[in-house]
Amino acid sequence: MRKKELKLVVTFHTTADAMAMEKACRELDVPGRLIPVPREISAGCGLAWCAPLTERERLTGVMAERGIEQEDLHECML
Repeated sequence: MRKKELKLVVTFHTTADAMAMEKACRELDVPGRLIPVPREISAGCGLAWCAPLTERERLTGVMAERGIEQEDLHECML
């Protein structure tokens, strides 16, 4: 079993934004992955981007650059 650690979880209003985030991060080699939204968070589309906390600024930059609308940013033990 994987040890839980504090992660940054980005939630989205739409699945299209979640998929756009995955595509942009893959193209720009930004670490992270799509996950189902954790139970303790409620979000519009059910998908979230999970990444190391150290990537917060980089992720917000990618979203601004690509016009990806986030619902919220959370720090969760995952």
